[in-house]
Amino acid sequence: MPELEIREFTDDETDGVTALWQRCGLTRPWNDPAADIAFAVSSPNATILTGWTDDELVASAMVGHDGHRGTVYYVCVDPGRQSEGFGRTIMRAAEQWLLAKGVWKLNLVVRGDNAKVIEFYRALGYQTEDRVLLARWIDEEKKPANTPNR
Repeated sequence: MPELEIREFTDDETDGVTALWQRCGLTRPWNDPAADIAFAVSSPNATILTGWTDDELVASAMVGHDGHRGTVYYVCVDPGRQSEGFGRTIMRAAEQWLLAKGVWKLNLVVRGDNAKVIEFYRALGYQTEDRVLLARWIDEEKKPANTPNR
């Protein structure tokens, strides 16, 4: 199994990371990936981890925390490189980044219809907790017309 080298994002990787997210189907019309990247890397409480093998960007995870709980977003592995253990490796790197910051719990939000990803996280030891996720657009100008509430 090839090794995955984990690095922290650098500014010259924006286009490559965005393209990876698009290949993995993670982008949405109402989220500008470049703006999400800029927002994450501007905070001392967040970063983007990138995974490389054979000088090829094949994985990413945006990770951050609020001082209490950690969260990951944009976790992905290039579709042509899945099932090589890279998803497990990038998630472990995100967990280690949080632990180094003193964060002891990681919360995940996964769309309910994404059974494949839910099973992936369960295989890593994540469990469903009895919580209700509530959301509200607090900047109505950012809310796209006819956006599903998810």
